[in-house]
This record gives sequence, C-alpha cells and structure tokens, in this order.
Amino acid sequence: MTTFDDREHAYEAKFAHDADLRFKAEARSVKILAQWAAGLLGKTEAALDAYVGEVLAADFEEAGKDDVVRKLVADLAGKADEATIRAELQKSMAEAMKQLASAG
Repeated sequence: MTTFDDREHAYEAKFAHDADLRFKAEARSVKILAQWAAGLLGKTEAALDAYVGEVLAADFEEAGKDDVVRKLVADLAGKADEATIRAELQKSMAEAMKQLASAG
C-alpha cells in the first residue's frame, strides 16, 4: 500500500466515525429534549419512556428536526413556544455531544 492509500483509508474511517458520532448525538439530543418536554407536561416516570418513544418516532417523519419541533409545539401548547423548544434542542445537542465525548 502506498502512503496515499493509507491516507485515503484514514480519511474514510474518520468520515464514517464522525457520521456515526453525529447520528448518535442527534438521537441522544432528541431523547434529552423529550425528557425535558415530559417534565413540562408532568409525565410520570412510567409514562416517560412511552413519551420519549413517541418523540423519537416523530423524528423519523422527515429529514431534520422540524418534525420533532412541530410535535413538541403541539404537545406543549401554552407551556413552551417554538423558540423555547428550538433553544432547548440546541442545548440538548450540546449535552449529547458532551455525554458522548465523556463516554468514549
């Protein structure tokens, strides 16, 4: 193998690792956001997992996080507006990245 081939494989491996990390962080951030929303809704511990599952399922409706934001805007009507939800989404992404960095 040449040095060029080694570099190419290293870049491919880094790209795959970064994509995997991004996917995990996005999923974890939606879970963190759903837990925050469940707290605002007064969900019990027993209902928490089911609600987190609903929010995670909403995330698969379309690309991006607009589907999650729409669900939470509807669920949290009167408790949090869209701007607050989007701000919490950013916070949850930062927290998810921090958790993943400390885990690995």
